[in-house]
Amino acid sequence: MASKIQMTLWLLTLYLNSGECFSNGKVTQACGDMKPEHGHDPSPQTPPYNITLDKYQYHVGDQIRVTLSITAPGGSYFKGFLIEARAQGKRDRGAVGSFILVDTSISQLLTCGHTQGSAVSHTSDAKKSEVQVIWIVPDNPPASIQFMFTAVQKYKIYWVMVPGPVATLKGTTAGPPPATTTTDSTTTSPAVLPSPFSAKDCGTSKSCLRDPVNCDPGTESLCHFLSFRTVGQSVQFELSGPADGYVSFALSLDKWMGNDDVYLCVKNEDRVEISAAYVVGRTHPEVATENALRDTAWAMYDGVIQCSFRRDIDLDRLNQSRFHLDHSYFLFLAHGSAEHGVIHRHNRQPLISSHQKAITGTPEDLSGSRSPLLLKFHGIFMLVAWMTTVSTGVIFARYFKLDWPESSLFGQRVWFQVHRALMVLTVVLTCVGFILPFIYRGGWSKRAGSHPYLGCTVMALALIQPIMALLRPPPDSSKRPIFNWMHLGAGTIAQILAVAAIFLGIHQQALLLPAPWATGVLAGFVVWGLLADLVFELHSRGYLLPEITAQFFAAGRQAEDKRAILSGPSERNGFRFRRIILGVFLCGNVTFLFTLITLISNV
Repeated sequence: MASKIQMTLWLLTLYLNSGECFSNGKVTQACGDMKPEHGHDPSPQTPPYNITLDKYQYHVGDQIRVTLSITAPGGSYFKGFLIEARAQGKRDRGAVGSFILVDTSISQLLTCGHTQGSAVSHTSDAKKSEVQVIWIVPDNPPASIQFMFTAVQKYKIYWVMVPGPVATLKGTTAGPPPATTTTDSTTTSPAVLPSPFSAKDCGTSKSCLRDPVNCDPGTESLCHFLSFRTVGQSVQFELSGPADGYVSFALSLDKWMGNDDVYLCVKNEDRVEISAAYVVGRTHPEVATENALRDTAWAMYDGVIQCSFRRDIDLDRLNQSRFHLDHSYFLFLAHGSAEHGVIHRHNRQPLISSHQKAITGTPEDLSGSRSPLLLKFHGIFMLVAWMTTVSTGVIFARYFKLDWPESSLFGQRVWFQVHRALMVLTVVLTCVGFILPFIYRGGWSKRAGSHPYLGCTVMALALIQPIMALLRPPPDSSKRPIFNWMHLGAGTIAQILAVAAIFLGIHQQALLLPAPWATGVLAGFVVWGLLADLVFELHSRGYLLPEITAQFFAAGRQAEDKRAILSGPSERNGFRFRRIILGVFLCGNVTFLFTLITLISNV
């Protein structure tokens, strides 16, 4: 009986000693692998804590303030912790440098290896939300160091050797982020990127896809950026872009979404989750259960999400949904919103590389477009038809009937032949432009709002106009005024609806010209046409060069009187005036048209 009591007391003492060892922070024996002796595996979840620094470059003897804290206000506390600094990429070499305590009531110094104060741990198991310490740069520092931490929330819930930010010796450049797989865990914990990405080596040591063209993610917050370079038997990817939820890219065998290899960097509260996924058809990406990514790191600042990771060129059979990186693919670059780590449909049409690129091939500065070629031609055809040919054709029909009275073109009056040719061209351009979106979409677009409905109405009116013209009554028929009003009314309505459809079209996701620049150019386009109409109308009503207009209309219906007036010097001046205004109008019209076509070609 006595022996049983002694055994019980011995086990109880052993248990209490182990618990005391945890609670008082005397964990020097864990300096190497930074793992607490709790007899449980580290948590596979993303740690709710991170480390931040007050500076990311150093000289010998500098001091860096290191803060371990929860990632979100009201987030999970931690009871125990261990902080060390290690040479980047050599975390098995032991702690580097030494620390100074900021608050001795919650933190204490440990001697790891032979360096006094080279690690910091807790003093009690009290709940903590933040710890600050000062790291002192040693006399012979490595080119870059990375801060690591272990955090204990509960006895069975803890995270081991979580990689933190990297600081570099001034005058040197940090290497790629080190592997972040913990010793006994099958998951990885992303590190925090030490500095923004740069486009400096695009086309020389790494391939890049950027929007806008030649932008730099290190200096431009609106830069959408993807880079990749071969590192041994793997590829290092860098992804950056302005987004309130996620940035992503995909490898695709064609320029259509579906059956693609996708990589996501998703904002979830105050951290970024990096994962691989696969898209079947036009469905939501399915996140892969196998972890094919390593050396993951991320950063968020000023509405920009950045992440980096490495992926092996060839993967095992468990990752059959991942593409081999030694082949050529189209690259898709997309972004959108997310809630609690769940992504929504991308905000804009993805940026798609102009050609397939071998991922492990020669570095190249790639170009791409967010708008499919078919939809670009759709926009161009509609602009030419309804902003140039229609406007010019209407001007000839309304204001040039008096010109070239003695001339004919293919047996008809000059104004009529020009008007008819321009209107036929308008109908042809409209028909071709109308079918292009249906070819691209393979049917009706459900997300284009009222734009396609207006377009269908314009198409119907454009077809009605020539049919109506073929059935028009003779000039001396009593029904001719009815035709004139119907022809004028249908044409005016079609032109107004076409302009409205164009304003909506330039903001469609598949085109999305840069605002407000494109909207301003289009508005100027419309105003320019209205001003030309106003000048022509004022001239026709006698407010500009009034003497000839008054003489002409006072002559009534007598043809010989009109011919006399038309051959007079005043009307010759009127002809000259109208032609000058027409020339000025066409110069401005073509300038606006060229500007918009340039904007379309650049998206």
